[in-house]
Amino acid sequence: MQNPHLQYVYRLADNALILGQRLSEWCGHGPVLEQDIAITNIALDQVGQARTLFLYAAELEGKGRSEDDLAYLRDAHQYFNLLLVEQPNQDWAHTMIRQLLFDAFNFYFYQSLLKSKDANLAAIAEKAIKEITYHLRFSSEWVIRLGDGTALSHDKMQEALNNLWPFSGELCNPDKLDLAMLEQGIGVDLLAIKPLFEAKVQAILKEATLQIPENDWMQKGGKQGIHTEHLGFLLAEMQFLQRAHPGATW
Repeated sequence: MQNPHLQYVYRLADNALILGQRLSEWCGHGPVLEQDIAITNIALDQVGQARTLFLYAAELEGKGRSEDDLAYLRDAHQYFNLLLVEQPNQDWAHTMIRQLLFDAFNFYFYQSLLKSKDANLAAIAEKAIKEITYHLRFSSEWVIRLGDGTALSHDKMQEALNNLWPFSGELCNPDKLDLAMLEQGIGVDLLAIKPLFEAKVQAILKEATLQIPENDWMQKGGKQGIHTEHLGFLLAEMQFLQRAHPGATW
């Protein structure tokens, strides 16, 4: 992709879309009815944010494509989402740990994006920040409740944290595109929000009586289009109808 500005918007849109798709898998399968509805609403928030960002991406691209084209007609290597958001739900513990790590990052990211020189991104951030604030409160409360709950729930949460922690390093690790967008006043200073993210996550995990894994080796590659095998399966399900029946409408 030749346009750095466009690729940066793709990253934000892809994060929201892929996480929204993952969370939508809980619809009808939540642990209790209230949480089934809550997690489905969060999925809708993410998809709504993705749609707004894809509309802007289509405008920047200038090829007359729609938000649906950008969401449904790209292959896995053309997605630039963080590896964390494509990880499978597995169970409620993994979903809540994944959500906490992303929500804490996303909260400080969008707070910073409010100051972007790109007026469109700043406006999108202003609209999304209320939803993102709720998302962080929701995931924080569940991580604390289950981490500091029964022995079984604690063990499940610790296992989920151990499995997902290696995907947290990519969140605040800037690459050339991040630095270029920061220099232009468009993007977010990931190194500036990193201590805020770390402090928030550490505080929640401490209250949840969960231990951060000692192994500090981290996965990376999602922002460059290098993904785990999980994304391909997710896209196959998400894109099937559009690819099988191009242009289909209800």
